[in-house]
Amino acid sequence: PFPSGAPAIFAVAAARLGLDSGFIGAVGADAFARLLQERFRQEGVDATQLQSVPGYATAVAFVAYAGDGSREFVFHLRHAAAGAVAIDALEPAFFDRVQWLHLSGSTLALNENSREAARRVLSLAQARGGLLSFDPNFRPELLAQAEALTIFEPFLEAAALILPTAAEAQLLTGFEDAEAAGRALLARGARLVGIKRGAAGAIFCTADEVVRAPGYAVAEVDATGAGDCFNAACVWGLQQGWALEKIARFATAAGALAVTRQGPMEGVPTMASVLKLL
Repeated sequence: PFPSGAPAIFAVAAARLGLDSGFIGAVGADAFARLLQERFRQEGVDATQLQSVPGYATAVAFVAYAGDGSREFVFHLRHAAAGAVAIDALEPAFFDRVQWLHLSGSTLALNENSREAARRVLSLAQARGGLLSFDPNFRPELLAQAEALTIFEPFLEAAALILPTAAEAQLLTGFEDAEAAGRALLARGARLVGIKRGAAGAIFCTADEVVRAPGYAVAEVDATGAGDCFNAACVWGLQQGWALEKIARFATAAGALAVTRQGPMEGVPTMASVLKLL
């Protein structure tokens, strides 16, 4: 078993790049919970908002890999601890230092309690000047397309940074052309849209410019978690005040390195490894 979950991978990736990182969520009282808790401890991720929910098992995802690199997911999430966050137990003081709140569409797909928890943490972060980074992370195994579009909409409108794949950008906007999709997402209020295109690289759009970052030639072992590493690298670059082209190259390199190891978090890059690839 590997510690995983899109928000958890993001938190670890952010920490490895040098950002102060924390995780909000819930686990059960079992071996999978201890695995995740220990990884957070090793990586320096603040897990004070990681709840342990009695009577629930820690969420689990199974990933089947095809020879062409595609993946098939089987989730045990809806009735697991991940969807049972105690909203009233969230500590408002935790958000005093939050500059970026990163939310994943897979979290919103769990159940209504999870969506209400997401709305609550967004409210707490925004009240203190925090910005929202949103990855649609659409999983048809968890949520029907039409329902996902409805659920995602308020978070898309609230996000300063939107980070879809090319397929998700088309799903959200109806535009097959990535640049057109990026501009449509900007029209919802985002400051920056970064569209992930796998081995083809990425396209970044702001109101003033469009940057196309080429992909990197690496030996792909496991693509799980690559997008989350890409996302964390985007936030790092924004925090440093980098130019868009530099953010694009850095994030694309971070995502490429993530696919070179088996396991969602095992390929999470360090700053040194990203700079070496660049």
